[in-house]
Amino acid sequence: MSNHPLRELLQRESIQQHCESVYETFGMLTLTVSKENLLALCHLLKHDSALQFNFLSDICGVDHYPQRPRFETVYHLYSIPFKYRLRLKCRFELDEFPPSVVPVWQTANWHEREAYDMYGIAFVGHPDLRRIYMWEGYDGYPMRKDYPLRGYADHYNPFGEARSEKSEGA
Repeated sequence: MSNHPLRELLQRESIQQHCESVYETFGMLTLTVSKENLLALCHLLKHDSALQFNFLSDICGVDHYPQRPRFETVYHLYSIPFKYRLRLKCRFELDEFPPSVVPVWQTANWHEREAYDMYGIAFVGHPDLRRIYMWEGYDGYPMRKDYPLRGYADHYNPFGEARSEKSEGA
């Protein structure tokens, strides 16, 4: 399906005031947005009668280490009535946290918990932010690029790497 009708809808001022950029990659339109504008843009995309992005299919975490800003969340949206697909990208630093989009799409609860568990991305306002794969007390975030392949050494993993000052802040 052509993205031309969607591209025109995304050029409206109400959308553009929240976006940093709009581009197409592999046939899918992508909006980049700051963490400050993310929640407002998501509300608009879901509730606008011409868009109706009523299905959040996925949220992915990305670690761009050593680039800055280091982290990114990628949201894949689908409009069931119009069959539009859209990708949102939001970049931020290690000590910054994007807002939770659970108030917009309830399914974000699980996706945000996964990004938290694997990357350490804490979502502001999430109703139940806790690990979903790893056990509570697990040391570190295994999908970060600076996480050691064998994990960190402890009682259960004597072959892991010793923690360094660098890994303490990661």
